Amino acid sequence: MTQPQNAENIAEPPPAVPGAATVTLIDGTTFCVCAPAGDIVPGGNLGLYFRDTRVLSRWELTLDGRPVQTLSVQPVESYAARFIARRTSADGSDDNSVLLVRERLVGNGLRETISIQNLAPETTPVVLTIRADADFAELFGIDGKQPATHEPGPATVADGTLLIRHRGEASRGLSLTTDTEPEITADGLTWQIQVPPRSTWTTEITAIPIVDDKPVEPRFQRGEPISDTATARALHSWRENSTFLAADDPRLATTLSRTRTDLGALRIDDRVHGGTGAFVAAGAPWFMTLFGRDSLLTSWMALPLDPDLALGTLQALAAVQGRRVDAFTEEEPGRIMHELRLGAHSTAIGGQRYYGSVDATPLFVMLLAEAWRWGADETAIRALLPAADAALQWLRDYGDRDGDGFVEYQRTSERGLPHQGWKDIDGSINNARGEPGQTPIAVVEVQGYAYAALLARAELATAFGDETTASSCRERAATLRQRFNEQYWLPDRGWYAVALDSRKQPMDALASNPGHCLWSGIVDDEHAEQLIAHLGSPEMDSGFGLRTLATTMGAYNPVSYHNGSVWPHDTALCVAGLMRYAHVPGAVETAHRLADGLLDAAAAFGGRLPELFCGFPREQLTPPVRYPAGCTPQAWASGAPLLLVRAFLGLDPHIPEGRLTLTPCLPPRWGTVHLDSLRLGPARLQLSATGDTAEVHGTPADWTVEIRPRQVAA
Repeated sequence: MTQPQNAENIAEPPPAVPGAATVTLIDGTTFCVCAPAGDIVPGGNLGLYFRDTRVLSRWELTLDGRPVQTLSVQPVESYAARFIARRTSADGSDDNSVLLVRERLVGNGLRETISIQNLAPETTPVVLTIRADADFAELFGIDGKQPATHEPGPATVADGTLLIRHRGEASRGLSLTTDTEPEITADGLTWQIQVPPRSTWTTEITAIPIVDDKPVEPRFQRGEPISDTATARALHSWRENSTFLAADDPRLATTLSRTRTDLGALRIDDRVHGGTGAFVAAGAPWFMTLFGRDSLLTSWMALPLDPDLALGTLQALAAVQGRRVDAFTEEEPGRIMHELRLGAHSTAIGGQRYYGSVDATPLFVMLLAEAWRWGADETAIRALLPAADAALQWLRDYGDRDGDGFVEYQRTSERGLPHQGWKDIDGSINNARGEPGQTPIAVVEVQGYAYAALLARAELATAFGDETTASSCRERAATLRQRFNEQYWLPDRGWYAVALDSRKQPMDALASNPGHCLWSGIVDDEHAEQLIAHLGSPEMDSGFGLRTLATTMGAYNPVSYHNGSVWPHDTALCVAGLMRYAHVPGAVETAHRLADGLLDAAAAFGGRLPELFCGFPREQLTPPVRYPAGCTPQAWASGAPLLLVRAFLGLDPHIPEGRLTLTPCLPPRWGTVHLDSLRLGPARLQLSATGDTAEVHGTPADWTVEIRPRQVAA
């Protein structure tokens, strides 16, 4: 097993846009990463991937033995694109007589329609060749930084099909077929074509993975228009069923539109794999799978867009919840999984599952109660209560390693992640001097998550008539909050320690992590004002969002992964926390400023918030500087604008009680925000808000709707 991967140690290509260095197409657990011409060149991380295995490691097209000249890449959808090129001449001069169009889509395989258009007034001979190989490399055996060492599998030709087998497992492979009759050899396909004047010749090729000696069922048919494929129909249905969001502010409107598109692309329908619903994957292309922390936080953020994602995520994670102790995978009873991999061996994470996360477990319980408040099916919620109880038991028996009441982490295998909060790489948790902490470490935000999880379970227990459990959880929460504010607060600094180290000494760096504690509600009011002042200071506010670490800290570096960069999801969670403490001086002003800065950053990135970007001061570098690696799109970055909208709307539904509360306090630049077809339980609502006013239409007659001003400090 190699170390579980994150965006720090895998090169992530940009999205499918004209002129991009690479193009990425995704559909669930199938994705294709290729060059702008559409080629997959051996030796790096390009390829067609299916369930975390590369099933095409070479897919190179030539006309008359020469590469084509790329003219344009046209994105069609997240799962389809067109590559437009022209033939190159033997002497290097421009050749405008032959146009090549490759229309590609993915979905449990790949389908490519190749059209060769003769623009000349006379018949043109063309030799079209596609070289194809498959190395069946596991995803995390490929890092894109050095040539791949996997050998292509053996290939055979039979009945018009090129069949490439896995070198070590004959039951796995890839079949290549076409609707025309090329010459087929072990290394590819060749057509000798005579294209009449002003005419077009076309062929369609399909590449279908083989698992257990059976071809996978593709999500497309031969000759089927892209708009009619199973993938297109599913995405269209989701868009029709999800909330439509609009805003007067063009930055916000564009960003919300991109959010809706990207979260739709990142959805994985777990029913395809025997599950019960849909969940959101962590990011494209390398993390198109279920992640504990990422999927939970994103589905929380996405509640105003699609509340079904929350229940689907909870059910998927409950199905793989820890049952035993395994030091290799870090599985423990009740622990919520960190990462699921679908490859046949998944050697990178010790099998298919890796559990090294300290925060996914309390986040699971928090989301369960939140999904219930938003109207999730009560029977489904009740069925998940044992998983929630097992999660809370894990917090006590395994999460609290020394019995002091706080939740710590320490990996049980050298192959595991060194840090198991959301800042999960070496050096990401340190003191003010920049010295890294030694594990076991109790990071500050996780104590807030644990507090909120206990209150969430108490609320569910009360609703379902279990006052014994409710009382126990509330007592544990009260004790935790008191001890937290005693142990983590640094009176000489005016902020909370980012963590307690292995000696239970406070690590005094000023970081964004305590902002999450505002979101969870564990912060005492007497400390909140000082904390908020520091979060809003120039040392933390980059002008484009909240830095992960203050500029005055020893480890600060604006180009680092966690020590001075800006993560949109981190800023959004802190903004939500600030609005929770709107009654504290400075909270709302800081929240508005951070949100506006983040939307300015989104506008600079074309409406799509990246996973992270560099934390240089706005007055020094504008527009913001992109971080050199990161998922595109990335789930919780895509969900961040939705959390901003919800936080400023004060949108607080409690569908089991038939109650909806709104306390709007929108930033002035936003103008009016509209939510159309907002789904809350059985109802579909229309909501609009401007400043501190709002209107709601479509609520059932027996609901109580309260729209009131937010209590804001003078």
